[in-house]
Amino acid sequence: MSEVSATKADRVPVRRLTVLYDAECALCAFLRDWLVRQPQLVPLEFVPAASEAARRRFPGLDHGATLDEITVVGDAGQVYRSAAAWIVTLWALREHRPLAHRLSTPAGARLARGAVLAAAKWRGAQWGGQVYRRADGWAYHPGQGWTYSAPGCDDGSCATP
Repeated sequence: MSEVSATKADRVPVRRLTVLYDAECALCAFLRDWLVRQPQLVPLEFVPAASEAARRRFPGLDHGATLDEITVVGDAGQVYRSAAAWIVTLWALREHRPLAHRLSTPAGARLARGAVLAAAKWRGAQWGGQVYRRADGWAYHPGQGWTYSAPGCDDGSCATP
């Protein structure tokens, strides 16, 4: 599959972008927070990847894949993944649109792809490739880091083996 879906939607103006991001990834949440603070030429909306909201809004997407790589959906149905998603997201930002244009060239696209691969490698290496999820009992606290509490043990009544 190409990084950008090949449909008639690719030839219409983009007036809004929805960024699907892994809400339980510290790097992803940091980047979402950074993007929110940037002046936007095209409004960005952030929806946790694979969430009920994402599944309702975009039933045709592979939601498991949206947890593996950034996915951005345009208001006319355009789907951008991986480096193309980062480029279109930068294109939506006032101060970073010139960079997005440079990254959309063949040489720039290689650089963007390298940056995406480096981020994925860093993300995977943080915990031996393991992703810590709230549903599994993990919580991230900025002052403490990751903590674990077995699911269903909040009241202290967990049976111990």
